[in-house]
Amino acid sequence: MRVLVFQHLAVEHPGSFRDFWAERGVEWTAVELDAGEPIPLLEGFDLLAVMGGPMDVWEEDEHPWLVAEKTAIRRWVTELGRPYFGICLGHQLLAVACGGEAARMARPEVGLGAVELTEEGGADPLFADLPRKLETFQWHGVEVTKLPERGVALARNGACAVQAMRVGRHAYGVQFHPEIVAETVADWERIPEYMASLVKALGAEAAGALAAVVTPRLPAFAETARRLERNLVAVIENAKTS
Repeated sequence: MRVLVFQHLAVEHPGSFRDFWAERGVEWTAVELDAGEPIPLLEGFDLLAVMGGPMDVWEEDEHPWLVAEKTAIRRWVTELGRPYFGICLGHQLLAVACGGEAARMARPEVGLGAVELTEEGGADPLFADLPRKLETFQWHGVEVTKLPERGVALARNGACAVQAMRVGRHAYGVQFHPEIVAETVADWERIPEYMASLVKALGAEAAGALAAVVTPRLPAFAETARRLERNLVAVIENAKTS
């Protein structure tokens, strides 16, 4: 299995998924778009995984590479028809590239947040063997406000109506961060845009305590991520044979 990863910031990488892929012998290639790295030919890959980042989906003047990225995502999903997995910004980019919409939230959602699978999510192969309610790690100030054509909401909560979605047969996006690892909070706190949203969402005192709150939950987050990865592999294998 070959995975192409679009990154928008060096510290927003596949996290725990790197370990799972190493166990499977998966070959994965990261393209650091914010550093000007070019998008390779898409045809040689089985999965496109698109990570988060501090930029917003509409900031094409500040980040012109977003134009090429959206074009590549649209082609991957609508022309090549191959499995896609987007996290946070990658979730929003899937929506916008395929004709949906995303907009800034009144208040960022940062920290721990429970999400609930919709009826469609409970029946979707991506969430097989996972509970209907999941504790998740969140860090976003933008949300998907309009699903693309053929888009289905798979999870939601009170802060964000589209916490997970599927577009078409097997293009998936999740707004939360299943890939979180031990160094994630510390790495992201060093990003000015992220720190600002953290303080806005939680206040200065609670923001300073976020790492301590998250650490005991890391094993549970890793187990959720492992199940998602297993399910995603099954989706990829099914796509190859169907």
